[in-house]
Amino acid sequence: MSLYAKNSRRSRLPVVTALVTAAVCAVSLGVSAGPAPARGTEGGGTHPGAPLSQKQLQREVDRTLREAGYVGISVQVRDGQRRTYAVAGEAELGTGRKVSHAAAFRAASVTKTFVSTVVLQLVAEGRLSLDDTAEDWLPGVVAGNGNDGSRVTLRHLLQHTSGIYNYDFTEDTGDTAADFERTRYDHHDPEESVAAAMRHEPDFDPADPDDPEPDWNYSNTGYTLLGMIIEKATGRSWDTEVRDRIVRPLGLTQTYAPGDDPTLKGPYTHTYKQFPGSTGWTDTSFQNLTWASAGGELISGERDLDRFLTALQRGRLLPPAQMAELRRTVPAGADFQEVFPGLHYGLGVMRQPLTCGGYRWGHGGDLDGQTVRTAVSEGGQRTVVVNSTGKKSDDASLFAAEKAVQALLDRAICGGGR
Repeated sequence: MSLYAKNSRRSRLPVVTALVTAAVCAVSLGVSAGPAPARGTEGGGTHPGAPLSQKQLQREVDRTLREAGYVGISVQVRDGQRRTYAVAGEAELGTGRKVSHAAAFRAASVTKTFVSTVVLQLVAEGRLSLDDTAEDWLPGVVAGNGNDGSRVTLRHLLQHTSGIYNYDFTEDTGDTAADFERTRYDHHDPEESVAAAMRHEPDFDPADPDDPEPDWNYSNTGYTLLGMIIEKATGRSWDTEVRDRIVRPLGLTQTYAPGDDPTLKGPYTHTYKQFPGSTGWTDTSFQNLTWASAGGELISGERDLDRFLTALQRGRLLPPAQMAELRRTVPAGADFQEVFPGLHYGLGVMRQPLTCGGYRWGHGGDLDGQTVRTAVSEGGQRTVVVNSTGKKSDDASLFAAEKAVQALLDRAICGGGR
């Protein structure tokens, strides 16, 4: 889903919070003895220093809470087998209850990396091809107003180079606190969002696969289509495939698609948003996420996301050929570059430069009131998972928050013991 899901499309910030704010928006997701780097993955290795101590991490988390204006934040850093945790703020406003690193939370657009992994597994099995088109699998679905599914490939959908309009239901329902309260439990079929997107002309023509700097726009609609294609190819829903191919084999205990259930299982951190026109916080914890579908519906936890990204990084989930495709990146669009300097996007993963050299990989996600960020060092030695709550709607606040959390990710991966 959009990294800045449900923020106005007219905002300077991308309507994606997928990570980007990837949200937003935001690993060398490669095997240690894998293929030569594909186009877009060149660069030196990461040169991290000593991992942050618990005291240093706590200081960084306290700074991030203060500078970002979050209500609460939880961070896990893994270095090898060592895990360090830090939390700050409140789990529920007015209670003084501390945030828990064991809490479940909505993974938002990090869902896209799970979905991309399933698609690439099906490619490895010969059941799909990255050159297959939307029209091949969903005849007549991507059509009208200049949309042509026969020109849109799975690669385009995975890499956000299809040009398909990024539809957001708030265009039709409104984006105030009252609008959220009125629609928070509504069910949406994936076909609805795709049909709504087809009412718009594409943003640009599908990219030439050999263009190193193609047009690019973050499109949750593209991942909704991928979920529908997975179902056509396998006869089972996208989330069932994620469960059987990733969740169960890796022993992930908090990761699932909630469907029409608006709640979260087990302990959770409340999420809060200050909607346009409001001066107070709205508790957005409970909502029906069927509208996000394969673009951002999953619920997960810090350990689960770490375990998944590490397994992917170390080649446990994809063969070398598909891992190379996953890491074939293109520059993200200008709006994203403004917020995430140097951001490149592969097939369901994001790559950003580190101050200590090399890159961090991962994905992020945003929902009303929630920001999730992940980062994995190129060698897979170090991962960071950030779950924060409390989000305002004005551009200045969003930029300040993103700057703070991006600095936290860089500091946690680079370390250095400063």
